[in-house]
Amino acid sequence: MDVFRVFVAFLSLCVSAISAFSQSLDSDFTFTLPAGRKECFYQSMKKDASLEIEYQVLDGASLDVDFQLHAPNGHILASDYRKSDGVHTVETEEGDYMICFDNTFSAISEKIIFFELILDNMDDGQESEDWKAYVQGTDLLDMKLEDIMDTINSVKARLGKSLQIQTVLRAFESRDRNLQESNYERVNMWSCTNLVLMVIVSGIQVYLLRSLFEDKKKTRT
Repeated sequence: MDVFRVFVAFLSLCVSAISAFSQSLDSDFTFTLPAGRKECFYQSMKKDASLEIEYQVLDGASLDVDFQLHAPNGHILASDYRKSDGVHTVETEEGDYMICFDNTFSAISEKIIFFELILDNMDDGQESEDWKAYVQGTDLLDMKLEDIMDTINSVKARLGKSLQIQTVLRAFESRDRNLQESNYERVNMWSCTNLVLMVIVSGIQVYLLRSLFEDKKKTRT
């Protein structure tokens, strides 16, 4: 019977660990914001939670956009004017938060925008408290389950941070690649333009030189 209770407690620990790793409250999006348009997104939050948003303009003229974060009551919590990237973190209340990206100042250039949402303290922890209460009632485990859970939560937090950093680095890489491709196209265009102008100028010079010699020959005859 004692072995069975120990096995049930250990199984509860494994289930809690798996659920801790499987539940992800981070999300990222990439979208195209047309010229002269404004797009808004909504995120439902709980009281005493944390909302962190990080955005980057990956492609588009000047790589800039206007940004605003609105509270459920309509107040502006954070705003940026014509920036290429930004990070904002706020403590939330119950309700829907509005995240807006504004490209109305641009008449012809669309923007490709990446942003990531990181939500903390969104769970109530009731399930975790239930299994902890059961484990404490067994009094048969010599191992420190609290320490194990703290270690698991620490590993989960670090894995989440690693995924966040990798996502941000991919966004930077995409923006730099788009910028390099744009510069490459500009260099090629101006190189071709200069080449065409040089050919035209050379042809005009040859024509003028030939016309001078032809006039001299006509006057001699």
